[in-house]
Amino acid sequence: MTTPSKDNPSKVKAQREVEALRREILQHNYRYYVLDDPEIPDAEWDRLLQRLRELEAEHPDLVTSDSPTQRVGAAPAEEFAEVRHRIPMLSLDNAFADEDVLNFDRRARQRLGTEREFAYSAEPKLDGLAISVTFEDGVLVRAATRGDGTTGEDVTANVRTIASLPLRLRGRAPKLLEVRGEVFMPIAGFERMNAEAAARGDKVFVNPRNAAAGSLRQLDPRVTATRPLELFAYAVGVVEGITLPSRHSEILQQLRDWGLRVCPEARVVQGVEGCLDYYRDIGARRARLPYQIDGVVYKVDDLDAQRDLGFVSRAPRWAIAHKFPADEALTVLREVEFQVGRTGALTPVARLEPVFVGGVTVSNATLHNMDEIERKDVHIGDTVVVRRAGDVIPEVARVLPERRPAGARVPKLPECCPVCRSPIERDADAAVARCTGGYRCSAQRKEQLRHFASRRALDIEGLGEKIVDQLVEANLVAAPSDLFALDATTLAALDRMGEKSADNLRAAIDRARSTTLPRFLFALGIREVGESTAAALARHFGDLDALAAADLETVQQVPDVGPVVASRVVEFFADQNNRDELDRLRKAGVRWPAEAKREVGEQPLAGLTFVLTGTLEALSRDAAEDALRALGAKAAGSVSKKTSYLVAGADAGSKLRKAEELGVPILDEAALLRVLQTKRPPG
Repeated sequence: MTTPSKDNPSKVKAQREVEALRREILQHNYRYYVLDDPEIPDAEWDRLLQRLRELEAEHPDLVTSDSPTQRVGAAPAEEFAEVRHRIPMLSLDNAFADEDVLNFDRRARQRLGTEREFAYSAEPKLDGLAISVTFEDGVLVRAATRGDGTTGEDVTANVRTIASLPLRLRGRAPKLLEVRGEVFMPIAGFERMNAEAAARGDKVFVNPRNAAAGSLRQLDPRVTATRPLELFAYAVGVVEGITLPSRHSEILQQLRDWGLRVCPEARVVQGVEGCLDYYRDIGARRARLPYQIDGVVYKVDDLDAQRDLGFVSRAPRWAIAHKFPADEALTVLREVEFQVGRTGALTPVARLEPVFVGGVTVSNATLHNMDEIERKDVHIGDTVVVRRAGDVIPEVARVLPERRPAGARVPKLPECCPVCRSPIERDADAAVARCTGGYRCSAQRKEQLRHFASRRALDIEGLGEKIVDQLVEANLVAAPSDLFALDATTLAALDRMGEKSADNLRAAIDRARSTTLPRFLFALGIREVGESTAAALARHFGDLDALAAADLETVQQVPDVGPVVASRVVEFFADQNNRDELDRLRKAGVRWPAEAKREVGEQPLAGLTFVLTGTLEALSRDAAEDALRALGAKAAGSVSKKTSYLVAGADAGSKLRKAEELGVPILDEAALLRVLQTKRPPG
């Protein structure tokens, strides 16, 4: 803002009035939004804002970015820029039962070596979108979505339209302050907005969360400004130039003092029983709250204790989200259709009479396989219970046979693939039926490409579901080798790609040319060959040609590879189409160095099965599993009577409980490291 000359008294007077109006409006906003205690009628607030607009129109050089008149000013964007979070925005671990919360509290106290109860800061878990808002010298300068936790999208122009969010902080503000919070849409505002849309004949939103997400990601902030969005602050990320209080609850009060809204239901509770009492209280009042929630969040209130507890790779050890039970609803099963997966497996999908459950309208649910249909006695026309918990795929939980109408019929497995019309095969003793079309089936091609590009395979970042669909449907890609022939121009022509995204994807495809033999074998999508088996095959044979030439008996010599898996491997490499595809991949420049071949005698952990759970500090879980496999052990994903050892890292959960029930020996991380260093079994 330009400083007016003292020789221009009218300009000096205007500036003083502008500054006084801004202070007054800021104070009234604070009382209205934060304290819920307005001092003046809405009409008087409107008069103050209108007077400020008039003065700024007369003196444009007095306009500042933090003026209450400047909430909407940015032009529509072509796309959102990326913002990298200085401190990652991590997610929280979930608790679904009281026992999970008790274990969380016990682990935290054990880790700090104390028996005293923690004070916890508890608040509802809003069903909205996590957001980061940055203030410099008290002025809002940037807002970004959580994104993947490391990188989000710049939505500053849209967040500025949220009326309850101050553009300038009250009082003495830090030099830099990054606030984390949740953008949401109150239920009343959502219902009002939908009613107005329906009256206009426009599309209505399904639920407040979707409405908030769609509103925040509008490329035109003028559209966002018409949506009734709110923001509750719940934490501080980066802060410079000020010392924060020593308790989380005190930080929330400081945020209120700066003019930011904090959930009014937030409060401090004592010990784990206080947490559970709070959960039950909020659960009983959930339907009467003015916003949607899907649980509550507990945070250790003492910041020193938070720092000592630290983080795991994706979540803090000092906080947990206690989710409400899965939502269920009754509806009618109208039809059963079949989807085709990567290996040709047919999955029955229930087409339902749309029903609102778990915060969304559900019209499809999984039925898993034909055995599940038979076990649950599912008939088309049945009234069924649909269950949805969080973001889990909805499922048909059970049938109400007493409501079965006359003429209800049993779903039949199709004789031909619904996509490519190839014959369907189902072994007499198998639950899964499969399309025999292979790469001739576009559904299998799509799923194979997604698997080939997945993180644990060739890790082609940016090759998502919608891009794969377009590539297959446009006949640009028929097999994985075709990916390496795509150029940036072709990619840029796809929907919602653009030149920059196309260049990034092209670069990711180029990087994927260099991989490892275990990853490459896993990426090929051989039936029954997961990561562990792919690694075992790579170690045993050393290179791909030796594996491709092996007969059934030779493949079965690989530890933990039985006759079924061995037959799948031999069948894959005997297929001329697969051999041709391997040649095309080689010609496309894909390279996988040979593995150091290990004989059985060099595998001191052969025959042992390890299951890892929780978080390890010295090495990642992936690295630990790879190291165990290199010594001949099998790394499994679930605990059973056949498990030799469970390795329990920090925050181990249900696998640890099951191992204790089954009497499986349990190792801590130090014991695991000794095994890897000595190359000997435990003990």
